[in-house]
Amino acid sequence: MIQLNDIQTAATRLQGQLLRTPCVASRTLSDITGAQVFLKFENLQFTASFKERGACNKLAQLSAEERQRGVIAMSAGNHAQGVAYHAQRLGLRAVIVMPRFTPGVKVERTRGFGAEIVLHGDTLDEARAHALALAEQQQLIFVHPYDDADIVAGQGTVALEMLQDVPDLDALVVSVGGGGLIAGMATAAKAIKPDIEIIGVQTVRFPAMFNAIKGTHHPQGSSSIAEGIAVGTPGQIPLAIIARLVNDLVLVDEGDIEQAIVMLLEVEKTLVEGAGAAGLAALLKYPERFKGKKVGLVLSGGNIDPLLLAAIIERGMVRAGRLARIRVSARDIPGTLAKITTTVAEAGANINEVHHQRAFTTLAAQNVEVELVIQTRGPQHIAEVLAQLHQAGLEAQLI
Repeated sequence: MIQLNDIQTAATRLQGQLLRTPCVASRTLSDITGAQVFLKFENLQFTASFKERGACNKLAQLSAEERQRGVIAMSAGNHAQGVAYHAQRLGLRAVIVMPRFTPGVKVERTRGFGAEIVLHGDTLDEARAHALALAEQQQLIFVHPYDDADIVAGQGTVALEMLQDVPDLDALVVSVGGGGLIAGMATAAKAIKPDIEIIGVQTVRFPAMFNAIKGTHHPQGSSSIAEGIAVGTPGQIPLAIIARLVNDLVLVDEGDIEQAIVMLLEVEKTLVEGAGAAGLAALLKYPERFKGKKVGLVLSGGNIDPLLLAAIIERGMVRAGRLARIRVSARDIPGTLAKITTTVAEAGANINEVHHQRAFTTLAAQNVEVELVIQTRGPQHIAEVLAQLHQAGLEAQLI
């Protein structure tokens, strides 16, 4: 079981090797959630993730003989980049086994740090089994992403910094996959401030640690927008620490995480991946639980696939009523389409897409159905657009 002094020693070891990220208040998110929100920007690390901390702490302690052999890791991306970057910095050979579903941006970034990439399996567990086999075959040092005391101690330095910057935090809300981050943070935080509340966040689709701690049997899904915490098997070292020190674990849905990603992008102008937004997702889903408290959130990573981000932003605009799809029915005569588009424009909405439908409709043959995707200012504006279409003698409805 790691202790506070292990984390303090790790912090000394990491000085000058990575960024001491800011932990600052967010007035807008505080207004939205009802809590006093402080954000720890771990997405500003060079590899855009807190995973650098554990990787650097582990690699820095290897013996000369172990350095000569090189290292191997399995990861969906962030641990991979942390190991690859610090291995390159220390002049070590690094082999990284990644599941086949890993976002391309993470694969290429890891390869860019000089690591040898092996894509194998559809899950982290399959990648881990293959990595362990390669480690034995090639005599490489296996660097586990979370089930390792040195990794956990390195991740715990996040809490040291947060409590140095904001000593009177009431709670830390931390995303949980294998459990390395929250285990390290809980060890440090509870030793410094015993009454601080530590809350872990998992997704409904990957509730392995939640099940292990609470004795529940929630089913596991096959994929998640928060692939960084899509872990099927919790680490044994973190599990023991979490059972002793973490106050509670909560679950959030995929939609909650999408909302949090868009909110951080809009409000804080900061880009986070799904796992990095899980803490804010919990605050948004359970506001009464944190109301009035000083809450520290870790924006644990910022490596997100650009195409996924584009989809999330668009879906977020739909949920916010800023992007809407409407259907307009009218007589199929010259000038009808112009009348529709003019009415929408006069209502102050912008048209993204137009689909003019004649064949695939149940309307009378002399009628036409037009589907529009429009940009609006929100739900009230959508209602105003529909009202003006009705005033123009057109049948219109939100789809």
